[in-house]
Amino acid sequence: MDRRRLLTCAGAAMATLAWPTCARAAADDFDGDPYKSYQWTELRREFLGPKARVQFDARVRVLGPTFAEDPMNVPITVSTDLPGVQRLMVLVDRNPIRKVLELQPMAAQPSVSFRFKLEQASPVRALALTADGVWHVGGAWVDSAGGGCTVPGGTRSDGTWSQTLGQVSGRLFSAAPGAVEAGARLRLRVMHPMDTGLVNGIPAFHLARLSVRDAADRELLRLQTFEPVSENPVLSFDFAKPPPGPLRIVGVDNNGNRIDSKVD
Repeated sequence: MDRRRLLTCAGAAMATLAWPTCARAAADDFDGDPYKSYQWTELRREFLGPKARVQFDARVRVLGPTFAEDPMNVPITVSTDLPGVQRLMVLVDRNPIRKVLELQPMAAQPSVSFRFKLEQASPVRALALTADGVWHVGGAWVDSAGGGCTVPGGTRSDGTWSQTLGQVSGRLFSAAPGAVEAGARLRLRVMHPMDTGLVNGIPAFHLARLSVRDAADRELLRLQTFEPVSENPVLSFDFAKPPPGPLRIVGVDNNGNRIDSKVD
């Protein structure tokens, strides 16, 4: 090994002992991130805390387009087979508002499909917290012409948002009789402009919380949504077996407007 390299790394006296530490530091500039994103260490510190246990894990899947043709409506599906998932968080490194949503599956599967606004090409990450306190991180790179967070939505532009605010439509789809796997998917649409607050003269105005409850008023899942979720959110959730309905959808936006609707 080149002696000058050792001296640069740790000084002549401790060169042989210090070299492995120096090598690890050089290799860990991105904190192990496979996307080598300079934002990752900041995201980890802000949303997980400095002492969080984190591992990159292919079992946390993020499916989305290679290129986002419409940066205001980028379709994403997040899912994992990990057991005991308590929270599922979605972050976007290069968005001005990085947290998109957070799901507590409770009686649902740890999966969610939705659309979001993308400001520029970025890693899109899903972080799953398991019962042992470890955050498992998966992701996908989505390219984009950008600008999705800084333009007004269609209903904001034409002024129709106030006529439909808070309306919920949805359906529970069950597996066909005789299917190999039983299960059900709940698909919801909630009418809301989902303003980011990044358009001049339009303050942030977005759904903040949604809860899905069964016929016995048992909470099946809890969802926090933030400004980057697309206008009039369409959300899909999976269940291992069909929950007893009708299902009740309750929630609130950041201005205190309440949602309370039933889906058969």
